[in-house]
Amino acid sequence: MLNLNTQNLKNKKNLLAFSAGVDSSALFFLLTENNIKFDIAIVDYCIRTQSKEEVAHAKALAKKHKLFCHTIQAPTFTSHFEKQARDFRYEFFDSLVTIEGYDNILTAHQLNDQLEWLFMRLSKGAGVSELLGLEAISQRENYTLLRPLLYYSKEELLAYLQAQEHPYFVDESNSDEKYERNKFRNQFSDVLMAKYKEGIKRSFDYLKRDKEILESGFETLFTRDLLHIIKLHNVDAKVKAADLALKKLGYLLSASQRKEIEKEDSLVIGGEWAVEYQETILYICPYVTTTMPKEIKEKYRVYKVPSKIRPYIFKENINPKFLISNF
Repeated sequence: MLNLNTQNLKNKKNLLAFSAGVDSSALFFLLTENNIKFDIAIVDYCIRTQSKEEVAHAKALAKKHKLFCHTIQAPTFTSHFEKQARDFRYEFFDSLVTIEGYDNILTAHQLNDQLEWLFMRLSKGAGVSELLGLEAISQRENYTLLRPLLYYSKEELLAYLQAQEHPYFVDESNSDEKYERNKFRNQFSDVLMAKYKEGIKRSFDYLKRDKEILESGFETLFTRDLLHIIKLHNVDAKVKAADLALKKLGYLLSASQRKEIEKEDSLVIGGEWAVEYQETILYICPYVTTTMPKEIKEKYRVYKVPSKIRPYIFKENINPKFLISNF
């Protein structure tokens, strides 16, 4: 029996990221069984003949259950398919949040996905927070990202669908090991999950508690648009705080970039993000350049606004006095 935690779903406008596969189909029917109101969104990447059937199925399912189905066709991605597909997918979701006013986006990531992510990050060099990249609840700029199935394995979700005779599709591309995630899934995580599921569940519980302790070394003081200002209770938490803030902003740090942040107090990451550390405060925002009037520059100097942050707050018309008053 699968139990769905509906605490953050009731009386909210929910959007389910749907693919018609095992995971999202299980979440679809669990939501309907719990009388949760939601709509669905599906992306057709046009790389499989089956994808047209999946979109048609999604539309029919939505009609049957009296909910709305948002659909979009992705362009052709000629390189780095997984990253480009993910970016396109979340841009689509973000646009729906803006247009339709959804409070939550629900994804059907499950226990196997957590283990795949851990192995993928482990192979590249990562700390506890990076290894546990999938959170049950993640606060984004304009919505909350919820993953209600993280504690259930794919095997359990499949058993639920089969027992209830609910329809689902099997994506044949999941076995194609030209995609990195599939390689980790087929060679490592599925093998371990089949033998050690309960132990793996317990390990993730312990690791999440350890992560909470590690992240108690800092707190977010202020966010506005793409500006994050974080108070560090311990200078050793600087890299961790920067990594998590940038992850929320859609940017994943490399191992060399984490070392840069550890050593430097003022730098630009990837030519995109300004990272400044000053008097126990960590500032992160997009790196921009612009011409500022002399009196504005003097105002920022008086309020001790870090130099790489100034162009962004000028461009966004953020009063530096207001920023300082929040600290």
